[in-house]
This record gives sequence, C-alpha cells and structure tokens, in this order.
Amino acid sequence: MVLVSIEQRAARIEAVGYDYPARARESIAACNLCGCAHTVEVSRRDRYGFPAELRICARCGLGFLSPRLSAGEYAAFYRDVYRPLVSAYHGRTIDAQTVQEEQRDYAAGLVEFLHGTLPRPPSTVMDIGGSTGIVAGAVRDAFGARATVLDPAPDELAVAEAAGMETVTGFAEDYDPGARRWDLVLLCQTIDHLLDIAATLDALRAMLAEGGVAFVDALDVSFMAARRGSIEGAVKIDHPYYLTRATAAAYFERAGLRPLAERMSGDGHWGFLLAAAAPREPDWDAMTPSAERLLDELWRLRAAAAD
Repeated sequence: MVLVSIEQRAARIEAVGYDYPARARESIAACNLCGCAHTVEVSRRDRYGFPAELRICARCGLGFLSPRLSAGEYAAFYRDVYRPLVSAYHGRTIDAQTVQEEQRDYAAGLVEFLHGTLPRPPSTVMDIGGSTGIVAGAVRDAFGARATVLDPAPDELAVAEAAGMETVTGFAEDYDPGARRWDLVLLCQTIDHLLDIAATLDALRAMLAEGGVAFVDALDVSFMAARRGSIEGAVKIDHPYYLTRATAAAYFERAGLRPLAERMSGDGHWGFLLAAAAPREPDWDAMTPSAERLLDELWRLRAAAAD
C-alpha cells in the first residue's frame, strides 16, 4: 500500500512537468553564515525526487543547496511551479485560497505567543513574505495595528490587499523603506526560502522602529530529518537553506538581533522574538561541535535506513 502511494506521488510530481536539471542553476562557494568553504555533502536528492545537493557547513552547521536555482529561476518557480508542485506532493490542491486555513491556525498560535511576550502592543506591523496576509491580519486585529505585507507573489498579495492591508511586491533585501519603520516585523516560515539570509536579516533589522521587535521562525533541519526518517525527506528545492536553533541564533547575533523569548512549535519550527542589539561575530569555534553533532545525527539516520 505504501509503495503504491509513493508511486502515485511520483506520478503526480512528474505530471507537473518541471524539468529541474534543465533550469539555470548556480553554485554556492561559501557558507552564507560564517563564510567557510569547507562543506559536507549529505544528500543528492530532495523529497520530490529532483537531483538537489544539500551541503552542511563543517564550521557552523548551516545547510544549503549547491548548486541551486538562480534568482531568476526561483522567481519563475514561485510564480508558476511552487503551488502545483506542493499540491502534487501532498495529493491535494494548495493555492492562494486553500493555504489560508493553515495560515489561520498558524496565526492563532502566533498571536497567543505574542500576547504573552511582546513588551508593548505594536501600532504598526510589517510581514515579510506575508503571502495572503492572514498572519498580518490576525496580528493587526489582535493589537489594533496597521499592517503591511511584503511578498514577491502578486496573486497572494491581492488577497491581502482585498483584506485592507498595504502591500508591497518584492523581496526584503531589495526593498527600500526610506524613513519608515515598524513596531513589529514578522518573518514567518520564510527564512528557509530566502536566497540571502544575512542580507534579509540586515534589512529586517533596519525596519525596526525604536524599541521595536521582530518575530522570526526557522524550520529545524534535524527535526525534519528525524521526522521523515531521512535527510532526503527534509530536503526540497524550494528551501535553499537548512537551519538549526544554533545557526539561527548565530545569524541573529551577526545581524544585531537579541532573543527575548523563544518557542518550539509542533511542526519543527523554532520561533524567536527579537530586539535590536549591537551586531557581534559569533564564536565560530564554539559552533563547530554543534555542526559535528548534526552530521552525526544525519549519519545515524543514514545507517538506520540502510538496515
């Protein structure tokens, strides 16, 4: 029965007609977090069956695809392929309309967390990668704030605009807010999709008003690999990066963001409420043992799957 399901899923993915090997790709020479060029290849295939190579930085433990789609190819992928591909993988329609129910559940949990941790109610909210605006709208309604949604997908932003939110089409690292600042900046279930995490977090930091805070969550690669039973089950071409709590914390330290509170979600996301601080270089030598532990975990999964 399981084998039939796997075959059916593969057939659905093939029917999408996305020729990943034929798309323009680029190699990543160094780690986006620590700059190290020493990496360990841990997978050559993703959950869709595409030949995607995942590498783990031996110095800090950041995971990233190399080669990966070029920026132009990712733009086309998210415009034309992403939702049909995810729908094929799950065997049900996932689009700008159906995704809203899942986003409502997520938004309710986030609002509950923010109620207990925010130092003060925000009057303005910026949601980076905010999709249809469900999360931004829930936060807006909970705190009486004005909401702005920044996202590269025009069809999803149309839903947010219809719900009364200001919308901006584009990517955070390319967006110039001028003198505008926000009391609360959200980066929800998006950091893994970015092409340059460091640049986006720098942009997020610059968007914070005086005394403002940010909420960022990241899918933990070790959690997902254990949950799926293999590293291949955790890899997907729409995630250029693979983080852990340790690598996320290092990114925040470099960007000048200090954790005020954290949460562990049931789906493997680490969530961080962050305040502005002075940027600092992480202790890279202290991070290497966590990178080694991650590689050991993945090796044990590989061995267990081979038995």
